[in-house]
Amino acid sequence: MRYRGMDQTALDAAYNNGAAVGPLKRERYAAERARRSDLFRAEHPGWKGFAYGAAPRQRLDVHPCGDAGAPTLAFIHGGYWQTNDKEPMAFVGAGLLPSGFHFVNIEYTLAPAVRLDAIVAEVRAAVAWTIAHAREWGGDPARVFVSGNSAGGHLTAMAMSDARVAGGVAISGLFDLEPIRLSYLNEKLELDAAEAERNSPIHHLPARSAPLVVTVGLDELPELIRQSEEFAAAWTKRGLPGRYLPLEGHDHFSIVDELATPDGRLIAALKALAGT
Repeated sequence: MRYRGMDQTALDAAYNNGAAVGPLKRERYAAERARRSDLFRAEHPGWKGFAYGAAPRQRLDVHPCGDAGAPTLAFIHGGYWQTNDKEPMAFVGAGLLPSGFHFVNIEYTLAPAVRLDAIVAEVRAAVAWTIAHAREWGGDPARVFVSGNSAGGHLTAMAMSDARVAGGVAISGLFDLEPIRLSYLNEKLELDAAEAERNSPIHHLPARSAPLVVTVGLDELPELIRQSEEFAAAWTKRGLPGRYLPLEGHDHFSIVDELATPDGRLIAALKALAGT
């Protein structure tokens, strides 16, 4: 057995989110995200792109909501650290801007071009850049929140190590990377046991932290649900503020809609964190 009673085939299937929803549905999700993101950018043209580092993918987009002193959400895309870009996730702003949040959409270098250690460092640098520059778009540097889906959920948890982060929403994240190291996903990541361990948030809970909401769709793969359940339990057992928020009716891709609409349940959770 490779992991938790699963052989290699079962373990690979347990983390294959695209196969779980099927290729046709996955393609529809991708096309709809791109369409909605194009529409969002067209309807909110006052955004700017910035570099937070020297590498080509060390960049982010800032979409101001127009409210002085408003909180900012820095969002981190998913893709198992090896695919995707920030552009198709711009649609998330359609829930954030009307809710009174500035929106920062983060991109980072993908594996295998860099190791996971470097990806984590890049995202932490992007969040630090966001805090340092928040006043430039009317944001409050003391109210910068972090969120992301899938690999972005993992990176959200890793970014919570910055004591200046005001709170986080980790969506469908990976919090123990040992099964990732043992699965097909490691072909590009090339994690060894030590790198997987030091980048597993469940093994490095902070002594103090802002509140963190851990959420997952109840139609997701059982391993994804288990990861969120166990991380949320470890987080609260440590005495850290936050809660577990499983959402019925969502798979690994549809759950982001709860952040992309003003009446979404994740918008409500974010507003509760921000006190708005």
